[in-house]
Amino acid sequence: MTRQLEIGQEAPHFTLPRDGGGEVSLSDFLGRKIVVYFYPKDDTPGCTKEAIGFTEAAAKFDELDVTVLGISKDTVAKHEKFRDKHNLSIALLSDADATTCEDFGVWVEKNMYGKTYMGIERATFLIDENGKLAKIWRKVKVAGHVDDVLSVIQEAS
Repeated sequence: MTRQLEIGQEAPHFTLPRDGGGEVSLSDFLGRKIVVYFYPKDDTPGCTKEAIGFTEAAAKFDELDVTVLGISKDTVAKHEKFRDKHNLSIALLSDADATTCEDFGVWVEKNMYGKTYMGIERATFLIDENGKLAKIWRKVKVAGHVDDVLSVIQEAS
């Protein structure tokens, strides 16, 4: 069963390895808003467009004092290739065992061409300065998503 998170609830804690080395923890960002977006796979069309969109908007997120983190099951090495190929500036975290995906309720049963499999649902979470969920976007459509996230943060600021 997929875990359902709700606005106002404390965001699930995580510590994951990131592109470029080292680890990133949710607790590293207390006192700062963060956007955590989950995506299915490095270097696929939708995921590439989304990562480029967040990278292109990085300066706007910085102005709002917001950090953007992308999470998928891909390895750190794959993240680094993806980052370098597309000049991405956002941190990409590797959740190889899908524990964080499960904690956020985005590790779900999917269907493609009649086959059922487990995979990551494209979803984005805005976490406030106190580590609480401020906004949740599920089943994200890439087109216009980054602008939508930015406008929600700007309205709340």
